[in-house]
Parts: sequence; structure tokens; C-alpha cells
Amino acid sequence: MLRRQLVSSFTKKLGGIAFYGDTTKPLDTTYLEIPVYDIEKPQTLEKRKARLHYQSRKRGMLENDLLLSTFAKKYLDGFNEQQTMMYDRLINSPTNDWDIFHWIVEKKPTPKEFDNEIMNLLKKHAKNEDRVSLRQPDLS
Repeated sequence: MLRRQLVSSFTKKLGGIAFYGDTTKPLDTTYLEIPVYDIEKPQTLEKRKARLHYQSRKRGMLENDLLLSTFAKKYLDGFNEQQTMMYDRLINSPTNDWDIFHWIVEKKPTPKEFDNEIMNLLKKHAKNEDRVSLRQPDLS
């Protein structure tokens, strides 16, 4: 009964969202980490691109979902192996999606290890100079 009251009270404080963990510690949602993916895992170029299309679409953050999925749809299939690896490192090495977003929209300087032709292309894509209406591609 006490646990139910604690969960109910905690849920009300979070606006109806329930977390079934330790309710005695405050939940810090300001810096949620991206799950680590082993980008060095051997894969064919075709499989790597298929995974990157999916990962670009399903980021967990709508801003990056839109930017990265439309970018991948437009450019990824034309990338060579080196460019594909640069893109893989970019979206799978940083530990936070906000970092990627801030680099793309140039709110923060891009770290040297990610400052390359792919990041430059992404920054240009994000500026959307032609004012094209962007829509996430369908998953197939």
C-alpha cells in the first residue's frame, strides 16, 4: 500500500509519467546518454548503410530524427566506405544526442574528431537554404 502511494505521488509530480525504479532519488533528465554501438564491428557496406538509415530515423530526439533521417535519405546511399564510416562515428560515438544537434546547428563548436566533410554536409543540410519542407522518410 505504501509503495502504491509513493508511486502515485511520484507519478503526479512527473505529470503522469511513471518510472518503476528507485523513487527515493531524483531523476536527472538533463543528460541522457546514447547507448554505445560498436562501430568497428565488421559489416558489409550494405548492412552498415541499412543500420545507419534506421539509426538516423530512430534517435529518441525529434530534432535529430528529422535532421539525420532526411540527411541519410538524401546522401547515405551515395557515400563510399570511408564517408559511411565517418557518418557512423558521428552518430554513434558521442554520448549525447544534444551534442550532435548543437554541432549540426552550430550552437557549439564541432570537436576536431567530427569536423569533416560529412559534418560540413550535415550543417549545410540543416540550414535548408532552399526552404524545402522536410519529412521523415518511411521505414521499410
